[in-house]
Amino acid sequence: MPSIALHARQHLALTPRLQQAVRLLQLSSLEFQQELREALDTNPFLEYVAPASETGEAAEAADGAAGIGSAAAPAAEAAAMATEGAGESGLDAGMAQETSPYAETSYAEASYSDEGSGYTAEMPTPGALRTSSYRGGEDGDSEASDWVRVPLTLREQLHDALRLAPLDDLDRIATQIVIEALDDDGYLRQDLADLADVDGAGDTLDEDRLRVALRVVQTLDRPGIGARSLSECLALQLNAMPDDTPHRELAMQIVSHHLERLARREHGELQRQLGCDAASLQAASALVRRLDPKPGNHYGRADGGYVIPDVIVRQVRGKWVVSVNPAIEPRARIHKLYAEMFARSDQTSRSPLAQQLQEARWLIRNAHKRCETILRVGECIVARQKAFFQYGEIALRPMLLRDVADELGLHESTVSRATGNKYMATPRGIFEFKRFFPRELETRTGGTCSAAAVRALIKEMIDAEDPRDPLSDVILTQELEKQGVQVARRTVTKYRQMMKLPAAEMRRQI
Repeated sequence: MPSIALHARQHLALTPRLQQAVRLLQLSSLEFQQELREALDTNPFLEYVAPASETGEAAEAADGAAGIGSAAAPAAEAAAMATEGAGESGLDAGMAQETSPYAETSYAEASYSDEGSGYTAEMPTPGALRTSSYRGGEDGDSEASDWVRVPLTLREQLHDALRLAPLDDLDRIATQIVIEALDDDGYLRQDLADLADVDGAGDTLDEDRLRVALRVVQTLDRPGIGARSLSECLALQLNAMPDDTPHRELAMQIVSHHLERLARREHGELQRQLGCDAASLQAASALVRRLDPKPGNHYGRADGGYVIPDVIVRQVRGKWVVSVNPAIEPRARIHKLYAEMFARSDQTSRSPLAQQLQEARWLIRNAHKRCETILRVGECIVARQKAFFQYGEIALRPMLLRDVADELGLHESTVSRATGNKYMATPRGIFEFKRFFPRELETRTGGTCSAAAVRALIKEMIDAEDPRDPLSDVILTQELEKQGVQVARRTVTKYRQMMKLPAAEMRRQI
């Protein structure tokens, strides 16, 4: 028979503050900056702190020095901050008892201040500014960004060249449609019949007129623009060469009918099909390889795939020093005047303004802990992978997230969030945090090495090989075995493909 019973059960539940801390930690630097900008726009208790270089006031620079760059606040100031935070309207009651998933950090809430000297950091403006014309003010003043030279995109360059072409209105419209249909590589991937059906084209814009417009586009700028295939792109570039170019006709036959055989290095079959000697074939092949398969890449791109590093690694007096990138530190603090006005008001702790003030404090403290946690993880990675910064990827050691979590006293999921979509600027380039956690492989002597080191060895062997007799994957496996690294042939093939290196037959040169 059905019955009703009570059962006691315990389970963990994250408070809203800790949920925000976890969410901020797993955001990338750009997403984090966007989150802070949105909070500054919507929360009246938050204000943006301009860096000292913008204000030029030494006093404000001193007030803002209690950000992430000041790791150790004086003890008296820390005690005053803690006392002040404990007596504010009861809004933070019980917060000190909450446990953050990465609350073991050395930065305590004592380094936070509602008085304006709280956690501050700079929010950078987006990348390079674009300007299309000079914008002078009424008084003739202008900004430096008005004179910044921005490279034209492919479509902008073609539209500018089209203005000088003697075409009637309908042909000009057809040419403009073809230009807009080009991709970033300069190819026309769509069929002309599909372009004739676009809205606004009209009944008089047929496929024949678009074919004429395509020929016009192919003559507007760099040879190869407007091609519909790789073969046509290379043929257009060969046609633009002088008639007396050596081996141009033979190269034209190769790109028109035997491009796949050239890619597969079937030189004997090419000699038989073309009826030429080895020297002529080699010269014609060299001419084809000098052509540009993606002519559209010579123009500016409209997209901007920016990667902003979260930490910067420098070598100072023989030691590797890790610091947070000032460009991504959040410059935000509690608005002192608004906070004092709210404290003098008769608002209750459940009012909307009280909730916004509480959210502002949470955001600043969680942003503080986010940067500190990322910094600690970065320092641990640099300490464990010190050989990488000295000798390169071949010295990268195998490492697990659990190793960093155990050393820092954090949970493994916290380290995973602190390394996801985070980047490190080093003298060897910008690397994602995840790159420093390669898989472990066993060696013949019983030791271990990382998969990244094996890939570096394979890359070195291929770079040093004889181009006329390249190393196959089987030979690479045997060479690795001689060095004590035991990997299967399919593993070598997988690593070679990950590095986008062609097979031995594709690397062979005559």
